[in-house]
Amino acid sequence: MGSCLSVRIKAESPLHHGASDGRELSSRHSYSSAPLTPRSQSEILELSNLNSFSFNELRVATRNFRPDSVLGEGGFGCVFKGWIDENTFKAARPGTRLVIDVKRLNQEGFQGHKEWLAEITYLSQLSHPNLVKLIGYCLEDEHRLLVYEFMPRGSLENHLFRRSTYFQPLSWNLRMKVALEAAKGLTYLHSPEAKVIYRDFKSSNILLDANYNAKLSDFGLAKDGPIDG
Repeated sequence: MGSCLSVRIKAESPLHHGASDGRELSSRHSYSSAPLTPRSQSEILELSNLNSFSFNELRVATRNFRPDSVLGEGGFGCVFKGWIDENTFKAARPGTRLVIDVKRLNQEGFQGHKEWLAEITYLSQLSHPNLVKLIGYCLEDEHRLLVYEFMPRGSLENHLFRRSTYFQPLSWNLRMKVALEAAKGLTYLHSPEAKVIYRDFKSSNILLDANYNAKLSDFGLAKDGPIDG
């Protein structure tokens, strides 16, 4: 799909997104208290209880994946800003309803279907205030996409290294808050309840919501922890 590196990475004030940003997602997720990783792709998708989007729905939601909708890029691919109806999960008019992050696999990149499936495997089963919420996915022909809650402050990395003029330095109080909440997310993953080894803990994978609450993202490299603890 081409590179997005030339596009400015954005973070936005909560005053500039749709009306639903402050709400809890009314998705159809259901979580088990002690998730067990299914073995086959069909089992993973069947048990995920995530919303299955068509490629056309996400194309419309992101305004045809326009360059000015790009929020950033990682090893998996570009992340686009989009809008959906929070009740029907259909594409909505830009600037209205629920804002989402749409991550689209770069078919020429280093990551692929395995990482896409791992993301669904873990984030569909795990629920914690310091983990990003996965809303749904798209599996259609060669297309692999993931749909997340919108994180308007972008990544911690962007704030620490001032990736653009959009990002302001974090106060020491905010830095301590983010560090503590990221640690809480890791503690949950390593707990007997979750038993997950994250394996990709870095500032670019710590995302910030409108209130600078930290949430861990990108579970493509995660794996199950040892059964014995």
